[in-house]
Amino acid sequence: MITRQRITVAAAVISNNRGEFLLAQRPPGKPYPGYWEFPGGKIESGETPPQALVRELEEELGICATVLYPWITREHDYTHASVRLHFYRVMAWHGEIRGKERQQFAWQTVDNVTVAPLLPANMPVLRALELPLVYGVTCAGEIGREAFMPRLAHALQQGLRLVQVREKTLSASELRAFAVEVVALAQSHGARVLLNGATEIAQAAGAAGVHLTAAQLMSAVRRPDVAWCGASCHNAVELARAAMLGMDFAVLGPVAPTLTHPDTAWLGWEQFTVEVRDYPLPVYAIGGMRAENLATARHYGAHGVALMRAMW
Repeated sequence: MITRQRITVAAAVISNNRGEFLLAQRPPGKPYPGYWEFPGGKIESGETPPQALVRELEEELGICATVLYPWITREHDYTHASVRLHFYRVMAWHGEIRGKERQQFAWQTVDNVTVAPLLPANMPVLRALELPLVYGVTCAGEIGREAFMPRLAHALQQGLRLVQVREKTLSASELRAFAVEVVALAQSHGARVLLNGATEIAQAAGAAGVHLTAAQLMSAVRRPDVAWCGASCHNAVELARAAMLGMDFAVLGPVAPTLTHPDTAWLGWEQFTVEVRDYPLPVYAIGGMRAENLATARHYGAHGVALMRAMW
């Protein structure tokens, strides 16, 4: 059996201030002509992925990327080649986008992709783009349920769109009642709710899915049968398990000291970026995070930040 060497590619998720991302159509003369993909190209010898992406975007679209964050790395086997795609989130650039290779391009949103066909390798990327940059984790057990709900309502009004119900001190019946209340409020704002650890309660409450603890992740033999599933991770072994089981995202930490786990060793940003380098799933940084850490987290390869106390 001959194993093909993977072609390494840098690809850009270019976003504008309307929340749209750019797709480009492959021109005639290339494999899969007419298919749509995230723009980018092959990494040449001696180039880093960001260097290759800056060059490719100038050659293909006539722009100079000035702010780009490492994101996820996906592998895919086509009939003509096997590829490893290093995706970057491009948040700022100079120049006017134009098809320098006479290719078409289109601004799209995750809930309304109007161009087709898409290259198969891009489908998991579209799903990952549905995840917001901030993941709110409840702490009603600390501040009281009555005090928590107005704070949740305020956060939802300010744009929070992904919530994890994590309440370790509630009984099963109390957790279900609280989850029902959180889900109803979140859904009225178009937000998703995941329940920490309890799939049956999540389904009964109408939540969008579950969030597995690290222990549940390591003992699971398959992904739970829910629409959305995240997992808590602390090291490379747990991250690998989350990817193998097909989680939608992982949460990695603690990155910094945290009141929740004061005696737990924390990663720091340098170790965080080592753990998530070339990882296929979006990863939220957790532990000592605040909203103002978002740009730093993305610089080190995080999809976003998960906030508990700082959220509320």
